[in-house]
Amino acid sequence: MRNIAGNALTVLVVAGLVLLIAVGYAKRQFSAPGPLEEEVVVLIPRGADLRDTSRQLALHGAIENTSGSEWLFRVGARYSDEDSAIRYGEYRIPAKASMEEILDLLVSGKAIQHKVTVAEGLSSYEVAELLRGSEILTGEIADVPPEGSLAPETYFIERNMSRKEVVERMTSAQKAILDEAWAGREEGLPLQSPEEVLILASIVEKETGVASERAKVASVFVNRLRRGMKLQSDPTVVYGITEGKGPLGRGLRRSELDRATPYNTYAVNGLPPTPIANPGRDAIMAVVNPDETDFLYFVADGSGGHAFAKTLEEHNKNVSEWRKIENNNN
Repeated sequence: MRNIAGNALTVLVVAGLVLLIAVGYAKRQFSAPGPLEEEVVVLIPRGADLRDTSRQLALHGAIENTSGSEWLFRVGARYSDEDSAIRYGEYRIPAKASMEEILDLLVSGKAIQHKVTVAEGLSSYEVAELLRGSEILTGEIADVPPEGSLAPETYFIERNMSRKEVVERMTSAQKAILDEAWAGREEGLPLQSPEEVLILASIVEKETGVASERAKVASVFVNRLRRGMKLQSDPTVVYGITEGKGPLGRGLRRSELDRATPYNTYAVNGLPPTPIANPGRDAIMAVVNPDETDFLYFVADGSGGHAFAKTLEEHNKNVSEWRKIENNNN
């Protein structure tokens, strides 16, 4: 019996030593430099489990393309309690990265970021077309978002993010800007709601591309609204014709300026029924805190900006100067 017990103890000791050696070897392999000779990009798809992840890494050469290496990566992830913390995305794996370093990267969620830039003044239709044309995004945009509801800026997105998710981010950002603007608006503005702020901001956005002019342009429209004057804004007429589906590509016709449509601010009083574009933050803030001026008119001055006037007589002189500039350029 003593021999049997002694033999059993010896077997257990040997087995334990073998196990310790195996665990030590596995740890060294998990932390050892990997096989990559140069950086590689690996996409971990949404919903991928640990087996899918190890397979993707092996196929791209980030770990050895063997069942043993894939198994070791999975065991290491489970041992580190990180198997459920791996985040999907597109990752840049550096040369010689160890399994441990790769796991840390996948858990960090530091996926490759791609830029989507939405310029100020684009219509919601144009933004939807921009997103539809992206090869990075997935899913469909069933309906064009409401005009003015998307915040123009540069968004950082990950490959395979849904278009719906990007639209939601844009919508949330615009709402936050509008809420802030409405809360900090100047007292006595002739605007009754955040929606009216958004409408006027979209007109300001389309009227000038000069940042320093926005608050002055806003003051002209605010002054006109206070006096019950028509806004007489060409971009609103254009929107009524194109519905925001692209540039008009020509000048406005006299018949179009005379036709009474909801967006023809030469023919109807007050604001158009909806925004005519997606205004940026600066245009929105200019509307809720316009410059204090007596200006009622403005016209292009040939420099990219505008000449402002308090009286119709002064404005007509500015228009005459602009006509000379146009004729000289033709």
